[in-house]
Amino acid sequence: MPDNPVKSDLPAHAHERLQEMRGTGSQRTLFTSDLTVNEFLLVKEAGFEPAGMVVGSSIYHVGYQQSRWTKNEEMQVLTQALYHARELAMTRMEEEADELGADGVIGVRLKVKHLEWNSDLAEFVALGTAVYRSDGKGADWRVNQKPFTSDLSGQDFWTLLKAGYRPVGMVMGNCVYHVAHQTFGQWFKNVGQNVEMVNFTQALYDARELAMERMQKEAEHVKAQGIVGVDIHEGNYGWSSHVIEFFVVGTAIVPITAEHHIPTPQLVLSVND
Repeated sequence: MPDNPVKSDLPAHAHERLQEMRGTGSQRTLFTSDLTVNEFLLVKEAGFEPAGMVVGSSIYHVGYQQSRWTKNEEMQVLTQALYHARELAMTRMEEEADELGADGVIGVRLKVKHLEWNSDLAEFVALGTAVYRSDGKGADWRVNQKPFTSDLSGQDFWTLLKAGYRPVGMVMGNCVYHVAHQTFGQWFKNVGQNVEMVNFTQALYDARELAMERMQKEAEHVKAQGIVGVDIHEGNYGWSSHVIEFFVVGTAIVPITAEHHIPTPQLVLSVND
């Protein structure tokens, strides 16, 4: 995807909420967080403090694109629309974290919901917990003078830091793809046969690869050593049954020490039935 700056503005009530949580000077007030109790304590043990929950959203009109009935092809108009909508939501979430004076956002979740009053409209929401370094050295953790983002849980964030790595940002890629329909002759030929549907296989394979490739390029852009916690989502969003989106997201990481000590796993036995 093109590396274009995204312009966005926070609503007045968001500014009021964030300024109230940030407080004045070094005196912060109430924070909000969607971390569990265990995650909250582990994040503090790792040297970070929660600054507050941050949210970004974008209601986006998804345009129309005609597909060819018997051709496998990417729906580039739809791909770009869904990517840009998520990028707007992420950018606004980062702006909220920046206004809180945070150094990063952890536990980020991206949600998509189509709105009932118009099938062409979809709301994209990004939310997570903004955190800042308790030792005041947060500038070393920011990326291009912006808070880092990560979809790692509080526990995974603690484990990553203990092993000598740190997150530099969430990276994502997507691809909306039209899977060609079978002709009548193809359908008739396969009736009653055990046979691979090569056309469908190649279409879905190609769509996943395009999404993965774009995610990797984002990681290369921030000079990451690798990506952890990669997750692949599939969605249709009410389009034609032969149009599907593959969305891939993960956390790009870099080493912070030459030695990497992996904490010894602890055995936990559940007493639940």
